[in-house]
Amino acid sequence: MKNRVLLFLFTGFLMLLVSCGTSKSMHHKPDLSQYNSEKPTVIKKSDSVFVSGKNSFLKNKQGLWELYVEGDPLEIGLNTGALTDSLLKKQQKIFFSKINDFIPSSFQQKLLRQFLKWYNRKLYLNVPEEYQTEIYGVSEYTSDEFNNIAPKYQRGLYLHGAHDIGHALQDLALVGCSSFAVWNEKTQDGSLILGRNFDFYVNDAFAENKIIAFINPKEGHKFMMVTWPGMIGAVSGMNEEGVTVTINASKSKIPLIAKTPISILTREILQHAKNIDEAIAIAKKRKVFVSESIMVGSANDNKAILIEVSPSKMDVYDVPNTDQLICSNHFQGEAFVADKRNQEQIVNSHSEYRFERMQELLSENKTVNPEIASEILRNKNGLKNIELGYGSEKALNQLMAHHGIIFKPKEKLVWISANPYQLGEFVCYDLDSVFGKRKNDFKSFQIENLNIAKDPFLKTTAFQNYKKFKIEDRKMDSFLDKKETISPEFIQNYQSLNPDYWVVYYKAGLYFYQKKEFKQAQLNFEKALTKEITTLPEKQQIEKYLKKIKRKLK
Repeated sequence: MKNRVLLFLFTGFLMLLVSCGTSKSMHHKPDLSQYNSEKPTVIKKSDSVFVSGKNSFLKNKQGLWELYVEGDPLEIGLNTGALTDSLLKKQQKIFFSKINDFIPSSFQQKLLRQFLKWYNRKLYLNVPEEYQTEIYGVSEYTSDEFNNIAPKYQRGLYLHGAHDIGHALQDLALVGCSSFAVWNEKTQDGSLILGRNFDFYVNDAFAENKIIAFINPKEGHKFMMVTWPGMIGAVSGMNEEGVTVTINASKSKIPLIAKTPISILTREILQHAKNIDEAIAIAKKRKVFVSESIMVGSANDNKAILIEVSPSKMDVYDVPNTDQLICSNHFQGEAFVADKRNQEQIVNSHSEYRFERMQELLSENKTVNPEIASEILRNKNGLKNIELGYGSEKALNQLMAHHGIIFKPKEKLVWISANPYQLGEFVCYDLDSVFGKRKNDFKSFQIENLNIAKDPFLKTTAFQNYKKFKIEDRKMDSFLDKKETISPEFIQNYQSLNPDYWVVYYKAGLYFYQKKEFKQAQLNFEKALTKEITTLPEKQQIEKYLKKIKRKLK
């Protein structure tokens, strides 16, 4: 139910400003007078290699797309759009096809439009002109199919706020990222290592076409970031100076007006900061509209800090005399730690649990290297190594990540996971090599001998069962929604596919409760309580059902 509520709101957000076509924001465009607006010519070398001048786009053997673009903001935008053209159209279709799936009522759609149109009314005033220009260039290649929702450029601009809205709704389970950094005595050579899982989940199709973008801008530092078609903001990235950025949601009010999207702020840090101080200075210039922790790593400082931001204030969490930093989805600095919303987040979400699990795993390893970092990111168990079932949000590896990523900033090395989730091979790139003397052989930029092998879990029966479980879980939701009769064989098979996961017993309990088979409902709810429930509110909900059942059975 929570995921359906979330998708209802999230896809409603994606509908954007259908009903406010006369607003200034719907007609605004960046000033392109200083740029050459000529569209680039793309040469198709093969089904997986596309070239436009010095720019290129290719799919490597692990299934990751590698994009290289250079130039001024419009050149970068136009070349990105032209090279990723077919994927860009596909990605927007994935987003917008969810509207009718999850908000079928035209009346509900109208209500949402009236409410959600305010989100983006001043967004364009809070995005730097260079990024508006780049978004405009990309948007020239988006589909006309969704022009009824918003014009191409506005649609591209507004979609950069979707990540923030997802974070604002993160207590409804859209986002649960985990990240850590270690340095000095905690790494084998003393240099900084960072790891993170980006658990921003729309659906499996959304994560199919990950792009590793290498950007060589006319102004600022060269950098890389992991992204998807149409997204120019940064959620995970590193620049040529060894500055890294990753973002983690914190508890936030649902915003009533859009300001600077977090991914645009972190993109600005990547492109224009060479150390922690410069990153902090850039963050101070921008007003954001959700609460977020930005982990910034720096080769020049050989450490990491957290920039904690909200619509009303900002703090820097920098603990002296330490060699590690951990971040989940709650604030840690003095400015926010006692905040009521932050305290509610710690008590009611799975953020503190994952935080403690990272502490536990780091304490088990005297020193960390990239391989150990990948094992931590892929860990599927709970505290004290208990079985959580697969897909639990209490796990660091929730089997839903868009990507896992590891940085070694001093050496300008980065590892990005191939599909599925963070289980595929971690593919290594050397930024000095990518941005050095480039050969136009249109081969992958990866350093194959430094790649980290696939997770052995991929070859297990448990993983095959998890894939089947995801299919059966969607069926279970459909049965519950429609109040259809479910066979005992289906329930038995459903629970056997993921037997340690509390959800399989909870949903069976809901089914029997609907059918007024209270004894069976009681047995399943009680079985759910023997497992590790994801959040306190969910545990309390099960306990409420059991109290109701006891009254009915008297």
